[in-house]
Amino acid sequence: MPRRSGKTKEKFKTRNDVFDKFTSETLFRLISRGYFEGLESPISIGKESNVFSALRKDNVRVMVKIYRLETCDFNRMYDYIKSDPRFPKLKKGRRKIIFSWVQREFRNLLKAREAGVNVPTPLAFLNNVLVLEFIGSGNVIAPQLKDKKPEDSEKFFGKVIGNVKKLYKARIVHGDLSAFNILNNSEIPVLIDFSQATTLDDPNSLSYLERDVRNLCIFFRKLGMEINAKKIMDKLK
Repeated sequence: MPRRSGKTKEKFKTRNDVFDKFTSETLFRLISRGYFEGLESPISIGKESNVFSALRKDNVRVMVKIYRLETCDFNRMYDYIKSDPRFPKLKKGRRKIIFSWVQREFRNLLKAREAGVNVPTPLAFLNNVLVLEFIGSGNVIAPQLKDKKPEDSEKFFGKVIGNVKKLYKARIVHGDLSAFNILNNSEIPVLIDFSQATTLDDPNSLSYLERDVRNLCIFFRKLGMEINAKKIMDKLK
């Protein structure tokens, strides 16, 4: 591992209350590989993960998603991932599940991106840390749909469903799609949080898709749209 400079240590000095030693080591390794220089401001702080903005040497901003090793609900993660045929030999162990969860999100985002879905480009992952394309303007992250209603609800909804259809054609189901997991990036929906996404080979995929469509319909009905979840499902297949 490359030698750590005092400058690099200083960047993490104020974050000792957030990161355990293992996570700090993982972040240092990603820094040494050039994926980012140091963390900036927190974008979101949750029970399972923290998301920070970060800058690369070329001043391009990225997002760094860090899963908490001690507070992650790895039992819930395991319930989602155990039926995913891409992880057939995964054993129930906290770190193994969390690391597989991060790898799964990276793979899902990569496949979604290749299918033309509006998602953050996955840039790298290591252990419990994921590096992603920054979605927003300058140093301001694009707001969640729940916080920034679209100017044209019908048009925005159509774009969201278009992305869901592209996912379905790529044999992926998001599994937790709602106004919390869609960014409104200047009236362009960007789907995020793909760790629970699974393939159509997963026996639970259809029920996850139905739940996604149901959640979307509930939200957009509140914006005045008349939507039938069953008709939307029929259009996706």
